[in-house]
Amino acid sequence: MQETPCSVVVRPINNPFEVTMSDTVNQIKESELPFPLTDSDRFVLSQTDDEFKYHNWNELREIIGTNNLAVLKRKPSDLRRYMKWMAETKAAYGSTTSYLMQHRLPKSWGSLPFTPASQIPFADPSDFSVLLNDWPYGLSPTITHIVVWTRTVIPTDPATGDVTDESRKLIHDFVKTFFVDKLGAGGDERVMWFKNWVALQSVRALEHIHVLVKDVDPAVIARWTKEHNYHRQ
Repeated sequence: MQETPCSVVVRPINNPFEVTMSDTVNQIKESELPFPLTDSDRFVLSQTDDEFKYHNWNELREIIGTNNLAVLKRKPSDLRRYMKWMAETKAAYGSTTSYLMQHRLPKSWGSLPFTPASQIPFADPSDFSVLLNDWPYGLSPTITHIVVWTRTVIPTDPATGDVTDESRKLIHDFVKTFFVDKLGAGGDERVMWFKNWVALQSVRALEHIHVLVKDVDPAVIARWTKEHNYHRQ
């Protein structure tokens, strides 16, 4: 099937990376996009922020439960800024992986390929880092988007790009222990997780999962995302 031509364009004056839907400027070629756009991305880029509908908790539960992750969307202005940031970061650092390793991930991890303390994902706390997502999806205000980065490979099915059944159980158990159990009674109703299929990942070289939490005190989130001594060199 022939791909739909990309309709995203860049305004060449003042800000060469500002993404707009204007038809008065040159179109970006598909190969020049900072990451592949989903159909949802293309639709969002045709909207204004006022037209955008934020994902609520029930909708997210349905999306994650059916593994329909391609429909997750960022707010239009956030998606445009994200595309701009990705393009500028790749120009400055060569890749987003290089930027993340220099500025966001633990210095103790060193360089790729990593040598994890454990070959089992999330088994050793020095092998993962819990951070707020710098570029969250368009979520209702009570929902916080967290990313758990890991230097241990999480096995996926090569045919589908989705996690294997064994990996899914490992992630589920980790999320329960690290997040759900810390929230006490009803915690399982306030936490969800997903891992993008390989085809949907904008940062493919670094393993990570997404965790969404609802109505969680900022102090709790700060404890989850703090830097530990074993993450420092």
